[in-house]
Amino acid sequence: MKNPQIFAFADEASPMIDNQIKAMLRNGLQGLEIRSVDGENVSGITIAKAKEVYQKINDAGLSVWSIGSPIGKIDIIKDSFSEHLDVLKRTIDIAHEMKCGNIRMFSFYLPKDQEPGFFKNEVMDRLHQMAEMTAGSGVQLCHENEKGIYGDNAVRCCEILSEVPEIAGVFDPANFVQCGQDTLEAWKLLKNHIKYLHIKDAMFADGSVVPAGKGEGNVPAIVKAYMEMGGVCMTVEPHLKVFGGLKALEREGEETRMGSRYVFETNDEAFDAACAALRAILAE
Repeated sequence: MKNPQIFAFADEASPMIDNQIKAMLRNGLQGLEIRSVDGENVSGITIAKAKEVYQKINDAGLSVWSIGSPIGKIDIIKDSFSEHLDVLKRTIDIAHEMKCGNIRMFSFYLPKDQEPGFFKNEVMDRLHQMAEMTAGSGVQLCHENEKGIYGDNAVRCCEILSEVPEIAGVFDPANFVQCGQDTLEAWKLLKNHIKYLHIKDAMFADGSVVPAGKGEGNVPAIVKAYMEMGGVCMTVEPHLKVFGGLKALEREGEETRMGSRYVFETNDEAFDAACAALRAILAE
């Protein structure tokens, strides 16, 4: 098996890019899945800011693996899709400035009182438009399973990745657990579409996030299977302590639940524990 390439949402260690870099270096990571910098979502920063941030990351010997964007995290009925396409165009430009080939994205929040299948055609049409926008750009859209969106379970993720093959998959075990989805069944269905993993684990009982390997997401087995297929890229997403900007990432009523079994005094401590959990899995 090839050596793993480990990245992280280092904004969970600190909102400030200088401290994010310190957190990545002390944990021996290869780079960043960049989500927010200096307290601002990466899709909203200026091109000048993107250049400045990338220079700092590059000077530290690190790279940007993926733009952890909020693309697709809009209400399919209430929010403007045309305006959202403008955000995507801007995010592609930011990815270019950061020498980054991936943009993490989602498949739209749906009304809780309606069947997801009712929105399938609209979802697929929008995703095709987004894929067309990235065609020839050197940047690939990567869909993450997430609670509350169309692609929250394995079957609908498979629909997306099969019907819009230009989009790759990001496999997040904890998010599947929080949707009541067995992760091994999900992996069996989706494995040929997956570009990289999010390393995050959770408990079925209450959806609380725990260090990787300590929950019910079958993270060690999925990491092993992924690497045996030749996969190497993984992003640590701790979610073990509330961090700046977390509320803005989630829809009301579907917030991440922090468990009481693992308690950390600081965000740096929680971040380091999440990285150590993955290292322990890899060591096995």
